[in-house]
Amino acid sequence: MKKKKLTKKELCWILYDVGNSAFTMVSVSLFALFFTNLTNLAGISSTDSDAFWSYAASIVTLIAVLIGPLIGTLSDYKNFKKPMFLIFTLLAVIGCILLGVPMNFVGWLILFVICKVCYNGALMIYDSMLVDTTSIERTNKVSAYGYAFGYIGSLVPFLIGIAICAFGFTGYEAYGADGQLLTGMDASLACPWGYLICFAINGLWWLAFTVPLFKTYKQNYFVERDVAQGSKAKSMFKAVSDSYKRIWEIFKYARKHAGIILFLIAFFLYIDGVYSIIELAIKVAGGFGVGQIDSLIALVAVQVIACPCAIGMSYLAKKCGTEKMIFVGILGYLFITIFAIFINNNWMFWILAVAVGMFQGGIQALSRSYFTQIIPKNKSGELFSLFDAFGKGASFIGTFLFGIISQATDSSNLGIIPLAVLVFVGGIVFIFAVIVNKKSQHFIDEENSVIDKELNITSETFEEN
Repeated sequence: MKKKKLTKKELCWILYDVGNSAFTMVSVSLFALFFTNLTNLAGISSTDSDAFWSYAASIVTLIAVLIGPLIGTLSDYKNFKKPMFLIFTLLAVIGCILLGVPMNFVGWLILFVICKVCYNGALMIYDSMLVDTTSIERTNKVSAYGYAFGYIGSLVPFLIGIAICAFGFTGYEAYGADGQLLTGMDASLACPWGYLICFAINGLWWLAFTVPLFKTYKQNYFVERDVAQGSKAKSMFKAVSDSYKRIWEIFKYARKHAGIILFLIAFFLYIDGVYSIIELAIKVAGGFGVGQIDSLIALVAVQVIACPCAIGMSYLAKKCGTEKMIFVGILGYLFITIFAIFINNNWMFWILAVAVGMFQGGIQALSRSYFTQIIPKNKSGELFSLFDAFGKGASFIGTFLFGIISQATDSSNLGIIPLAVLVFVGGIVFIFAVIVNKKSQHFIDEENSVIDKELNITSETFEEN
């Protein structure tokens, strides 16, 4: 496809990232601050609060790993992807709003886990929609624009929320741990209703940017299902049972394609640094001696820096190769994780924030588009469920090990060490994955060509009507 401008389908796919990223921002920042307030009220120490947060993040990723393949195989059936995507998104949006309601911190964590699981389900299906949205030649560009637009767009509801939480309730009557009456910004940040309004704004923002994709998306690549005779309930039961059979089939398929497996293992290892840093950034900033306001400002700076850097890495990938730019991203995160071990003051935290902004979006976007290029298109849902499972599995290990080590040593810095090791090993495995995939790429290209002919799909399929 020679068309340079974004098509309507591509733009609507990208816009969902604008809404979805708003939830990502609030989940790694204000969710963490709200949870800190709840644990402070319950008399929980900051170290235990950080550990509980990391354990909750680990549980989320473990559940995502277990149910992801089922979601992926089900979504690949004809006309299944669109309604499943909407259901998971709606449940996550409702959960996002409800998390602003004051409650016991244990109940809040349970609701947080449910909300994040639904978010992950919607995101996994969304990633797999890329093959139906644009041509293989444009996946780097469209994927990078998704992250880039998401970084900037998510700042709108986030900054509104920060203003409400920090300045909207300065007259709220609250008391600190020392029993002193809080005033000004401290009092406002202690008011739970500010968070409720903020979470509602983010949830509705996410919902608004879901509508364009839902209205324009069409599932071009799919697997026909054998519809059982009888009631709809029986038909759905058969679809679910068949999807379990296909989970095993897709594992056998991936096992026969060593390049896919090697890349998934590499991705599992190196993306650990990316996802774990994102999950833990605001929560552990205090352990680095960074105040809440500084950490939130740094998070905004990361989003602003990440936008042009993600687009820039996609253009460099077009010239230098997707594989080379992913490897550059791995080296960048190796520096980030090693540097984070030694952070002990504000200026070092700011260096870390700038570095994260430079590599975060690019390595995520290019990993997503690279995976699109090495798999058969009609298996995108089920194979992206493996992609998501391997990514979430890495985050599970990273956040879990961080929780154990930081709690045992009472040091957030030492908790970063496992992340650096995993990123390093991931870079080594990625080199082997690239070598194997280059040798077998023509087989995937031929398979996709056959699929396009069978489904009568051409480059015009992705153009605007």
